[in-house]
Amino acid sequence: MIRWLLLVAGLIGSVAVPVTAAATTTADEEGARRVFELRDDRIHESSGLVDLGAVMATVNDSGDSSRVFVLDPESGETVGVTDFDTEVADVEALAPAGPREVFVGDIGDNDREREDVTVHRVEVGPQQLDVEPASFRLAYPDGPHDAESLFADRAGRLHLITKSFGGGTVYRAPKRLQPSRVNVLEPVGRVSGYVTDAALLRGGRHVVVRSLQQAKVYTFPDLTLVGSFALPRQRQGEGISVGPDGRIRISTEGAGTPVHEVALPDAVARTMRNPQAPTASASPAAVDPPGDAGVEDDGEGDQDTTWLAWLTAGVLAAVALGLVVATRRKSG
Repeated sequence: MIRWLLLVAGLIGSVAVPVTAAATTTADEEGARRVFELRDDRIHESSGLVDLGAVMATVNDSGDSSRVFVLDPESGETVGVTDFDTEVADVEALAPAGPREVFVGDIGDNDREREDVTVHRVEVGPQQLDVEPASFRLAYPDGPHDAESLFADRAGRLHLITKSFGGGTVYRAPKRLQPSRVNVLEPVGRVSGYVTDAALLRGGRHVVVRSLQQAKVYTFPDLTLVGSFALPRQRQGEGISVGPDGRIRISTEGAGTPVHEVALPDAVARTMRNPQAPTASASPAAVDPPGDAGVEDDGEGDQDTTWLAWLTAGVLAAVALGLVVATRRKSG
């Protein structure tokens, strides 16, 4: 019993830090808007999102075939599909690879058992395409990890972020990926939150990292936290993209779900311009209509881990009560 008590207490400790890390301010009510809905029935688990300006691209979560959906950036209508001829295990992310190409991240590993993961460089466009991608195997230097986040720096160098309740490690790929051998990743820093996607911001000096209901902005490449802000309520927030004009868009799993456009709150933008300013945190208004699933973030910390902390606290209290009752019965 005491062993379980200590285990649960340790779990609370692991999630409590990101919840209470930063103070908050109130953001502009116009900080987020619904742009379109993913009406294509084939897009039922949007897990990655890339904005290439003329088009956007998304992929389904694990279980789908090897394909990328190409969307009109204003209406969300599917204007093309690329089928890439290769087997995939767990596609989770996208990153831009050029004006007509994306990196498809087959990087999911819930059971942490894959010796290496794969990224595919895939051509996309407003048409039906069947292509053979360039594929690259990546391996972590310290064993398997689960990951859902993939982004590329201005030089096109790929970065992955692992996913766990205790935060994620940012791993950098080699400058030149070799298709003929496994490319070993290099750890370069840490970020907080249960990370589900990331994208480089315009200018290349900051990266926005999303979790289920919150986004955080870090300097790049040194990964110093600049600020954080709540995201609109979503069923299971997965994708984030940054377009050539700087627009930030987010997607979620589920058929017919909306894609939102999110503006950086003024407090975060000011801190980005002035690195000496205190870390900023803000909460743009949630714009989902009543009835949409999701948990509303009141701006006080990372709500992605708040629910787990409260649940764990309840379990801890129940275990403690059981221990007290058992002790009294034994002494009686």
